Amino acid sequence: MTHRSGLARRLSADAAAYTPSSPEVHSPSARSAGRGVASLSRRDFLRVLGATAGGAGLAACSPRPPAEAGLKSQAVQLVYQDCRCRGEQLLLQQFHETHPNIQVYYTPDPDNMEEKMLADMQAGTAPDVMVGCCDFFPIWAQKGYLLDLRPFVEADLDQATLDDWDPAQVRSFFTRSGVQFALPKYHGALALLYNKDLFDEAGLPYPDGSWSHDDYQAALRRLVGDRNADGSIDRWGSMVDISWERLQVHVNGWGGHFVDPQDPTRSWMARPESLAAMEWVRARMWDDHSMASSLDVQDLDPRQAFIEQRLAMVEEGSWALKDILEGATFRIGVAPFPAGPAQRVTLATTDGFAIYSGTRHPEAAWEFMKFLISPEYGRAMARDELLQPARASLVEEWADVIRQQYPSQAADLDLATFADGHLQGYSVTAEVFANMDDALRLVRPAWEDIFTLGQAPVDILHDTSALIDQAQSSAPLSRI
Repeated sequence: MTHRSGLARRLSADAAAYTPSSPEVHSPSARSAGRGVASLSRRDFLRVLGATAGGAGLAACSPRPPAEAGLKSQAVQLVYQDCRCRGEQLLLQQFHETHPNIQVYYTPDPDNMEEKMLADMQAGTAPDVMVGCCDFFPIWAQKGYLLDLRPFVEADLDQATLDDWDPAQVRSFFTRSGVQFALPKYHGALALLYNKDLFDEAGLPYPDGSWSHDDYQAALRRLVGDRNADGSIDRWGSMVDISWERLQVHVNGWGGHFVDPQDPTRSWMARPESLAAMEWVRARMWDDHSMASSLDVQDLDPRQAFIEQRLAMVEEGSWALKDILEGATFRIGVAPFPAGPAQRVTLATTDGFAIYSGTRHPEAAWEFMKFLISPEYGRAMARDELLQPARASLVEEWADVIRQQYPSQAADLDLATFADGHLQGYSVTAEVFANMDDALRLVRPAWEDIFTLGQAPVDILHDTSALIDQAQSSAPLSRI
């Protein structure tokens, strides 16, 4: 899933005359025309352009529907922030050709974007159009930093487009008060990727759609190994990324929730079903050591630990396929996420496109947003980064792209697994508290003690849950 930071929304005459100093902010049209890449360092770009942003504030929180006449009367310049995906940037030339009065300047996501984006939004120097995801995306909306897209959607998108998206993913982009703060960028669902060679070596049947967490647990224990014969475990059955959504999907499988489905100011984190699911994860990590902790793999990303064969299985999504297919030297399989005792669920991504509420050009930003959610742009993300399209109608094309690019690795890979939750309706998305910022601040230290360090029982979440409930009283209710 994606990560980012901030940028000024408007380009001034000074910026146009500024001499490029580093490849941090790009104009795709200049590159495509052979004139070189228009670029500035992030610091210089903010220094030159950011001064124009302060007056905008949150004045654009109430958008107007598209106004084509206004767009045609004057040139508009926008800043677009996203991942470092070169093929997608080059595709922006098509947008410039059809929208000559809108110039889009690209800047890449920075490191530590979750914190940097909030700082840029508070300073009024965020990009016009950006990408967000995960547990931090709704925080930006709750704080009022993302434009309400609903008037634009209602005026400008047809029903066929709306129906092509996963309803669970679309619902995740609404606040409780009805603000629609994003539209889908791509889709993906958690699945169980596994090393066929290690399963064969252990004499185990491959995972399939019948697997429950009991089957998962039995296989985990069989796949633990000592690769260098030094008497200590150095290969684990699997690993859970200790983050909000990755733990939540286990809790949902047990029939539990982090957030009361009817009341976003109430925590259900300490209810029996939720605690039972988290105890299952803790016990695998610290009782039978069949799942790796982040310390076991020296803080490697789970997909990289899988590539290095420190894990026999990994809970990952289609967003990780490019890295895994390029890095793995073993045969790969994929199966649905194991069903919990209560139900089968899988986590759907909440990666989406959004518009900064302080933009001076909401209509132009919306025109660009329509380009980003188009089938053409979806195909570009599928082709260049193997990102599973948000549109169900493009999933088969995406699968064909993967088979063409990785014919040997993907020949027997059941790619339909990644779309099954979307097509069959059992996807879930991140549950969101009314005051998500404080909820995360309170729960992360507890999770570190329980899962990362193995120094506390899950029962400490009773106190954490009570503190989260108290924090919700300060939630910005008008924005949730």
